[in-house]
Amino acid sequence: MSDWLDAIKWDANGLAPAIAQDAATGEILMVAWMNREALEETARTGRGVYFSRSRNRLWRKGEESGHFQNVREIRTDCDSDVVLLKVEQVGGIACHTGRRSCFFQKLENGQWMTTAPILKDPGDIYK
Repeated sequence: MSDWLDAIKWDANGLAPAIAQDAATGEILMVAWMNREALEETARTGRGVYFSRSRNRLWRKGEESGHFQNVREIRTDCDSDVVLLKVEQVGGIACHTGRRSCFFQKLENGQWMTTAPILKDPGDIYK
């Protein structure tokens, strides 16, 4: 593996949190996890690849939905323990709920309020 992968401070499970941010607008689209293999493949292919903890395998964003992420930049934070991907979100939907961003709930007066519409029914996305 490359030295740049060794610079990441992977947790005890070999994972690091990864933030996907819209490269054009700066909007945070989602947070997921990456292992070394996911980050290496992301850098090599220019497509967002994550590690699914629930499936215990690599998850190539868009493999089922068609909502791929074309990666424009890869960054890490000052502690090298978080990865930031600046992406172009193909299809405009990053969330499995059919919304643009996973961050569609806003705390207002002690309650979580939905602030973004469903752009496509998840039943039509995941068959």
